[in-house]
Amino acid sequence: MDRRRWLNPSQPQTLVIGCFLLYINAAFAILFLLSSSFAGVRGVDVLPIAAGVAGAYGIANERRWGYYLAVAVAFLPFVLAAVINGNHNPFGGADPITLLFEIALIALLLHPQSRHYQKVWFK
Repeated sequence: MDRRRWLNPSQPQTLVIGCFLLYINAAFAILFLLSSSFAGVRGVDVLPIAAGVAGAYGIANERRWGYYLAVAVAFLPFVLAAVINGNHNPFGGADPITLLFEIALIALLLHPQSRHYQKVWFK
């Protein structure tokens, strides 16, 4: 029987913590949107949040598309920061704690243990 889940504790610790960080990032982004939306919430604001949740859900259910989507979402803040900043510095303007969690998410998802598990077990 194929059971759907939000977290999969049978996966390596790196993937489980990566999923957890994706969900936490989405929750904080929703709180930030709700607290600072003067002009309303746009679809462009919600898209990265939905992609992060979908990526974490895909990883928890051992789907290859979920892993690739999660990696893309993990790199998205650096790409956006490099495009927005005039000097193309991807680390410019980020809070140090936020930067720490963004780098940790990338490190967890691209860890050799996570990549090997994804190659072997994901469909």
